Amino acid sequence: MAQSYAVAGLTPQQWDSDFFRDYVRMSRYKRYMGTDEASIFQINEQLTSKKGDRITFALVNELTGAGVTGNSTLKGNEERLGSRSDTLIVDVLRHAVSVDDWDVQKSVIDLRNACKVQLREWAQKTLRDNCTTALGMVANVAFATATNAQRDTWQSDNRERLVAGTTAFGTHATFASAISAVTAAAQLSPTILSLMKRLAQAATPKIKPVYVKEMDQEWYVCFIGPRAWRDLTEDNPTTNVLTLANRDARVRGVDNPLFTGDSLVWDGMILREIPEIAPVPAAIWSLSAVASIEPVYLCGAQAVGLAWSQRTKSTTDVDDYEFLHGVGVQEIRRVQKLRFGGGTTDRDNLQDHGILTAFVGAAPD
Repeated sequence: MAQSYAVAGLTPQQWDSDFFRDYVRMSRYKRYMGTDEASIFQINEQLTSKKGDRITFALVNELTGAGVTGNSTLKGNEERLGSRSDTLIVDVLRHAVSVDDWDVQKSVIDLRNACKVQLREWAQKTLRDNCTTALGMVANVAFATATNAQRDTWQSDNRERLVAGTTAFGTHATFASAISAVTAAAQLSPTILSLMKRLAQAATPKIKPVYVKEMDQEWYVCFIGPRAWRDLTEDNPTTNVLTLANRDARVRGVDNPLFTGDSLVWDGMILREIPEIAPVPAAIWSLSAVASIEPVYLCGAQAVGLAWSQRTKSTTDVDDYEFLHGVGVQEIRRVQKLRFGGGTTDRDNLQDHGILTAFVGAAPD
């Protein structure tokens, strides 16, 4: 008869805690995560201490009023706090591996420990991919799987937050017609990046930059796919303004991102390559003559919500008269782009709260 019980060394709370901390820390987005409203990826763990399947994020916009001076009356001149909210519905995520005693006996490595290592890497990659997917979400689903109607509504509600090639989206009946403005020559450049920043600052409400304590400055962060990154950085290093700006402004040597493949900076933006950002599926932009199109995400505060209802929990299983051993992990969470209602309610004219998306020409290698 099959039985399940806790295997010593696999289920202590400390193992679960270490597993969760390690795999989250391994994410390429970790440096942009935090629990407050100033974080690009805002973490909310309200449900780890109570029941429920929904977590609400409060989205707070900047104050724009001038206030009062001198002996002017403040009562009656208060500014209404422009706050909205978005709700994330969490779900269970599980995975497991199994190994039998005979494989353990034959192997020269510790298979059970290797199982734990592989599960940690799987959890890290899954979180990374979920975060990347969230950046491009339309109507709370992955961009590639959204319907044409969902993408049309998205572009209509987010015209201030979308760029097609070298220009803002403007007014179009459909997303496909809007993105047709992208040409092969509209590769990512410092000029397009600066346009994105200006549009983010001019949007209503504007996309809030994040404060970087170590630099004592406010910055936007741009997540860029591999083809767009190539186009942005591969020009002649003696004439490329981005290359020259980073060479002159950053310390030479191993800490210089030009040599480490890490972040670059331009015009108040931190630029980060994310290899998992994929080109837009060709069927979506068939009206355009460009060979391939890739999204670029300019992010500010509260761009994406990470809701955890249950942190990582290890599970074990023993079957076939203790011959087959299984090791698993499970958690309850949701990663989702945060949106606010631009109309009279939270759900009217949903706009991306902290993300401006540009679509640029990015030909295959």
